[in-house]
Amino acid sequence: MRDPSPSAAIKPEVRGLTAYTLRHFEAEVKLDQNENPYELPTDLKRQVVDRVLRRPWGRYPEFVPTAVLKALSKFTGWTEEGILVGNGSNELIQASLNVTLGPGRCVVVPQPTFTLYRLMATTLQSEVKSILLDPENLTFDVDKLIEASRTADVVVICSPNNPTGGLLEHKALVMVLQNAAGLVLVDEAYHEFSGQTALSLLPEHRNLVVLRTFSKAMAMAGLRFGYMMAHPEIAREVYKSKLPYNVNVFTLAAVETVIENRSVVNRGIEALVRERDRVFAQLQKRDGVRVFPSTANFILIRTERPARELFDQLYSHGVLVRDVSAYPLLDRCLRISIGTPEENNRFLTALERILEKK
Repeated sequence: MRDPSPSAAIKPEVRGLTAYTLRHFEAEVKLDQNENPYELPTDLKRQVVDRVLRRPWGRYPEFVPTAVLKALSKFTGWTEEGILVGNGSNELIQASLNVTLGPGRCVVVPQPTFTLYRLMATTLQSEVKSILLDPENLTFDVDKLIEASRTADVVVICSPNNPTGGLLEHKALVMVLQNAAGLVLVDEAYHEFSGQTALSLLPEHRNLVVLRTFSKAMAMAGLRFGYMMAHPEIAREVYKSKLPYNVNVFTLAAVETVIENRSVVNRGIEALVRERDRVFAQLQKRDGVRVFPSTANFILIRTERPARELFDQLYSHGVLVRDVSAYPLLDRCLRISIGTPEENNRFLTALERILEKK
């Protein structure tokens, strides 16, 4: 008998998934989404507005945003022909998976990591092979990752990894690239905080795709912009799956302005790295807290208390963090974004008061 439900037309793989979502909380101190707390200066915002006011809003953006591609090429040193831009790097991850995955194909994903990779691959009816991080230190299991890459169509690596903050070392990534049968997508959403990038490997490794975003270090999460760097041949194929006019004129203007004034953004990045190291050192002194080393703009902690209990208690103190205890290997874990010194102090003080109460 035919299923009368409207959702019967949806692929069963999709019906079995839980959508990527995030419940909205209001909080005085917001440390849950790895955002940059240092807003772009008002004069830079006015420059963006002035640029947008000088062009018609009733016309589409350029089909190929040449000015932004040139700016990104100069900014990164990579050829324009190998750069694609998107409405956040997530769109470009999706486009890359669209042209590589499908029934009978396999993607390798370290776990725990950003959950959207698995979600996207599953909707494409692909096999997802998970390579668990080291259970004790939450570092990449390089040997297993290399072995799995030999038969995979795609390997997706978030480095620094979200939500653990760990980095896949340069030498290990080279070994993965040398052994991989297919593409290796490296999500560098947090690379500015780590001092490491895979960019220098692009000329020698045609199977490498590097993805970046302006949502984190560049303080543009509200404007949604990301870009991809790959061999031009790969970029041409991924381009076929990218939506036309996917980046609006306001965001394009903001990207040019931020690149031209990146020294302002760099100061914020340096401040966040200093604060990350300070918060890490303070957390190491707390009894009942294990803090994992991070090269990103957030820190992962594990406590003796249930994660949801501690999350609720911090929230009662006006501090919002991220409960990641449902991820593999992350029982009793919370992820804390690095904020301003004042915000970080609010978190540390609240945590200390909570832990003092047995």
